[in-house]
Amino acid sequence: MSAAGAVDIPSKYSVPETIDRLSSLLQSKGVKIFVRIDQAAEARAVGLSMPDTQLLIFGDPRAGTPLMKQHPSLALDLPLKALAWESADGKVWLSYNSPDFLMQRHHLDSPPFRALEAIFAAAAQ
Repeated sequence: MSAAGAVDIPSKYSVPETIDRLSSLLQSKGVKIFVRIDQAAEARAVGLSMPDTQLLIFGDPRAGTPLMKQHPSLALDLPLKALAWESADGKVWLSYNSPDFLMQRHHLDSPPFRALEAIFAAAAQ
């Protein structure tokens, strides 16, 4: 079940492959990768377990900075994040905040970062 405002798309790749593909596609468009967090590995490091889950934090300060100046609360959600995760049934999903959710949450004039949806779909397909 999706979290409020989240888009979940199925991926035909493993969690690491999905994040690798997304990272490559974003970098090819000049988007900066800030950090990749392997949350399952962090859980294992403290003796816990969880399904394969990786978070990618990324953005383009040239696009985000003007929006944050106009709508300071947007900094709560920037840089952007994408989550690849394995569900209990073994399926892999790629999740991100929908542009419409970001628009409503931060009272923007239009949905931001709509072009990224095609990149997310390409990474999962």
